[in-house]
Amino acid sequence: MKIRDLIKVVEGKLVSGAAYLEKEVSRGFASDLMSDVLTLDSDSVVLITGLSNTQALRTAEMSDISCVVIARNKKTTPEMIQLAEDADLVMIECSSSVFKTVGMLYEAGLKAVY
Repeated sequence: MKIRDLIKVVEGKLVSGAAYLEKEVSRGFASDLMSDVLTLDSDSVVLITGLSNTQALRTAEMSDISCVVIARNKKTTPEMIQLAEDADLVMIECSSSVFKTVGMLYEAGLKAVY
């Protein structure tokens, strides 16, 4: 699924990473436990989380995850936006719960990491 399509599916708002809208993601992982994210061994993953902090972005960067969806109508900060831009991360805000966001993406064809 292209990130452009992912944004439409979750009715999200692109916050950073406009240059990467044509990039493909094939798997999704949802977690608020960044230690769980660090254990992932998969390519082209989108992280769905309710955490709106720089730690979530740093963890994504360390795990080679290039797209992060911030759910639960959480708002990003200028510091997060700058970090995402510096790390070439796509960051999307979404008003739905993590559960609903994952369901919409799964229904649209995104696969689970495991």
